[in-house]
Amino acid sequence: MKIENIEKELEKIHQDLLDIEPLARKLSEPVHRDYSLSALNLVRYISLRNYDLRYLHDSLSELGISALRSSEAYVWRNVTDALKLVKLIRGESWSANSEIASIGYKKSKKLIRKHSNHLFNARDQKHRTEIMVTMPAEAAEDRNLVAALITEGMEIARINLSHGDLDEWTRTVTNIKLASRALKKPCKIYMDLAGPKLRTGLIAIKSKDKKGKTVMEDHILLSNGDHLVLTKGPEVSKKARYGKSGELKRPARLAVSLPSIIDDVHVGDRILFDDGKIEGSIIQKSKREVEVVIRNTPRKIKLKSEKGINLPDSDLRLPSLTKEDIKNLPFVVQNADMVGYSFVRSARDVDQLYEQLSAYESDSLGIIFKIENKEAFDDLPLILLNAMRRPAIGVMIARGDLAVELGAERIAEVQDQILWICEAAHVPVIWATQVLENLSKTGKVSRAEITDAAKSARAECVMLNKGPYVVDSVRLLKRILFKMESHTTKKKSTMRALVMAQKVLMKMKEQING
Repeated sequence: MKIENIEKELEKIHQDLLDIEPLARKLSEPVHRDYSLSALNLVRYISLRNYDLRYLHDSLSELGISALRSSEAYVWRNVTDALKLVKLIRGESWSANSEIASIGYKKSKKLIRKHSNHLFNARDQKHRTEIMVTMPAEAAEDRNLVAALITEGMEIARINLSHGDLDEWTRTVTNIKLASRALKKPCKIYMDLAGPKLRTGLIAIKSKDKKGKTVMEDHILLSNGDHLVLTKGPEVSKKARYGKSGELKRPARLAVSLPSIIDDVHVGDRILFDDGKIEGSIIQKSKREVEVVIRNTPRKIKLKSEKGINLPDSDLRLPSLTKEDIKNLPFVVQNADMVGYSFVRSARDVDQLYEQLSAYESDSLGIIFKIENKEAFDDLPLILLNAMRRPAIGVMIARGDLAVELGAERIAEVQDQILWICEAAHVPVIWATQVLENLSKTGKVSRAEITDAAKSARAECVMLNKGPYVVDSVRLLKRILFKMESHTTKKKSTMRALVMAQKVLMKMKEQING
């Protein structure tokens, strides 16, 4: 690219940033003062990512000018500095508009660190990335286990409110606090609200074994071509019935945990069971049930009770906060440093949680927005702008659910895009799902797990799941983080245009214009 064309392209981007500035200022008005500059930068970044910048920053690099690959956290300064240098090479003098609030590289790093320390209630430590561990049920009884985890490097203990009960959670909290106090090592407490859990209903099917004895089966076998009817229930599960010639006389039947989803789905929508192990497509629908044909499942797989259901193509009208979540909020506010908000889909869902929290003294409570579905990913910038009304916020990349919703082949791309958006907003990120999973469960680690754990150093926090060898996982992860943080910080990308940015920018303008 000729230098005059580089200059023209940068001038166009610069003008777009000037044009978007009134919108950025309007959108940043409601946010907490700690995030006022961050909100401005986020809107600027969305504007920037409407461009395919790959050829431009390659040409800038040829001129020895810092390209736009790492502009997330300080967009205005990055673009104006690049334009100024190009003009100087061409013998022109130029300076940026001094009235535009500007963030530089050092300021952006300080903002991200400040927000991270505020969220995690942490002092600056030897390594930048915090380690979170999901507490097993044994943590309610075994204080030594909790102490071992803290000793090896756990800084945040996660309690999943989808499992257990108030008594178990209370005993776990007590053990965490006592172990932390005894070791004189701080350990924060994070609690996940359950959210609406769409799962398979109870499967208990009477059958005959080879000796003719009646037994109860706890599963339905499914593979390509099989049919399954999902009902609003309550209904006893039934397996498929076939004629003497093998023809299907009655599909297997099964109730779902949230009957209202039957109303929201449509013929043609995809449906996935048990973390995507079984895939199907809805082929018929009535008032109380839908019929599914199984696809992309070449071998027989057991579908059991209480297994997750994902509907990536469906617009589900489910509340992000359930009655059970609201009931648990007083316990969370009293005992947790952070709360995980499950099943967030839009900026409106932020309002629901904040309205509930307004009834309590919860200003110090950190809020983690779990990005685990397509809707949340598509609207992430808008969710963040609304979330910035509070000073202690973060994002969890729930890679397992996202992989099911968006397809496993997209998860690498999606997790990077979430990191970029959050860096632009100076919002801390928790890297979650299956980090060192094999090691935690079996005591053996794979090379692929090491590579994945190393990549997690780009986030402000990494979450490990429970397992018999989770103490070993914490020990190894701490060593990996120490090594990787001296080599890398965040990332560089090729910066092609983002489809998300184009759609979000339109929504931002619609929001302001009413």
